[in-house]
Amino acid sequence: MNKLLFLAAALLMALPLTATAQSGTVFDDLSMTSDILDMERKYAIYLPPDYDTSQRSYPVLYLLHGGGDDQTGWVQFGEVLHIADKAIREGNATPMIIVMPDANTGRRGYFNSLRGEWRYEDFFFEEFMPHVESTYRIKGEKRYRAVAGLSMGGGGSFMYALHRPDLFSSAAPLSASTGPLSVEAAKEWLSRGYDDVTDEEAEAYFNQQSALALVQNMPDDQKNAVRWFIDCGDDDFLYEGNALIHIAMRKAEIPHEYRVRQGGHTWTYWRESLPVVLAFVSQAFHQY
Repeated sequence: MNKLLFLAAALLMALPLTATAQSGTVFDDLSMTSDILDMERKYAIYLPPDYDTSQRSYPVLYLLHGGGDDQTGWVQFGEVLHIADKAIREGNATPMIIVMPDANTGRRGYFNSLRGEWRYEDFFFEEFMPHVESTYRIKGEKRYRAVAGLSMGGGGSFMYALHRPDLFSSAAPLSASTGPLSVEAAKEWLSRGYDDVTDEEAEAYFNQQSALALVQNMPDDQKNAVRWFIDCGDDDFLYEGNALIHIAMRKAEIPHEYRVRQGGHTWTYWRESLPVVLAFVSQAFHQY
């Protein structure tokens, strides 16, 4: 009898361990062929804990890395598997697929080049998103799609949601590189890659690739199209652009969340931001 009681107690003690052992899955060396970029492009993906045991489709978060990292950045340094599993397990985030593309190969960055010789943004929307969303069980409606990222990827988050507000329900730029803050700054930046940048090219680039310019010129019918969460540390060297965008959004009456916490341009800061981002985008996924 004592032996039976001991076995029963052991089984009861093991139950919580079994319940918490369920984990999502990360693949960080996937690839697809891009005709636009004429090369193989790598990406990483997080699949939620019940992906393999269900038949349901999931919302998706496109999570963009910063300069110098690749598709493995959020996996290795951002601890996306642990953080997403914990947020889902505790009910702070809905189960979702998280997609992390590589923007460090060939030419660094998430945008098209000035004169079209490199078309990463076209690749992202015309090839990458259709590939991912047809390969995995992803809900294809705007409501179930979000974009977030850090530093260079924060700039990508701004641009993608500002360029295509019809595709994203939420955007969460973290410590974002916001693009040039003036036409003069745009020309100076472009002159590093081209010897003959014209004033007209610099102005066109500023109007298209500056988050500040896009916010200031946003049509009234788009001001509620995307839910915004902007987060930048008080010691971050990119604070100015983020603060100016916050002020511009306030003046234009564009709803947004703006957070400044103690910290700099570090993975410690972004790992603390990620659970908040997952909860924020889940609000739209859940019909806030």
